[in-house]
Amino acid sequence: MPELPEVETVRRGLVGIVTGARVERVQVLHPRPVRRHLAGPDDFAATLTGRTFAEPARRGKYLWLPFADGDALLAHLGMSGQFRLDAPDAALAPNTRVLFDLDSGSQLRFVDQRMFGGLSLSPGGAELPGEVAHIGRDPFDPQFDLAATVRRMRARRTGIKRALLDQQLVSGIGNIYADEALWLARAHYARGTWSLSAAKAREVLVAATTVMSRALAVGGTSFDALYVDVNGSSGYFDRALAVYGQEGRPCPRCGTPVRREPFMNRSSYRCPRCQRAPVASARAV
Repeated sequence: MPELPEVETVRRGLVGIVTGARVERVQVLHPRPVRRHLAGPDDFAATLTGRTFAEPARRGKYLWLPFADGDALLAHLGMSGQFRLDAPDAALAPNTRVLFDLDSGSQLRFVDQRMFGGLSLSPGGAELPGEVAHIGRDPFDPQFDLAATVRRMRARRTGIKRALLDQQLVSGIGNIYADEALWLARAHYARGTWSLSAAKAREVLVAATTVMSRALAVGGTSFDALYVDVNGSSGYFDRALAVYGQEGRPCPRCGTPVRREPFMNRSSYRCPRCQRAPVASARAV
């Protein structure tokens, strides 16, 4: 699933395309991506036609395209959702699901192979859709409170990686950037949040911000064609990953082979030397 750098890359690409653009026509080619619009695909198309987009916005992994009238088009990319910009007469990419003809003469296309994502109208959601209001602020949000997040993290009785993946605590971090941040901060994924000093908890959160900033600078992480930006270009951060997906390869810091271990029905990658397993009696350090 795209994480913050990938979604922010898409948002930035959309800014110059849709901001101020009027929707001339909407075509729903498959009903599943608009399944949350209970009145059906035809009503979805009719409801959006004639509206004017404001500047796209994001919180964590959630993206929305506000309308000038105060409503918003909420977009969840799921596992494989993409926005692509093309000429109306260009051949459709496989798995194109929804088409938006804009008054600029361009066509915005929502492409989704696996269809876990979707589009929905959020009434009054231009500033912040109610559907994502429960999501915590992400580290790139101007109102993100690092000190308060450190306090909430240390008050929990959970592992540090579980805390990083909790979108209500801090949003935007998924499996890739959690592993990379923990490697950068030399912290084991199972280390208890209650055992962290305030300085160490802050170090982990700052590491997550650093890693995501680096990924954002190169367009995010692309392991396959399911994640591209609005122009169809892939991100290149996979070339700089220290541990994620690097099982058996040498740790960039100490040369120890990276280890892959099961974690929450997925995997965690770590350096067994730089990120030693926690000791049960460890004090806050």
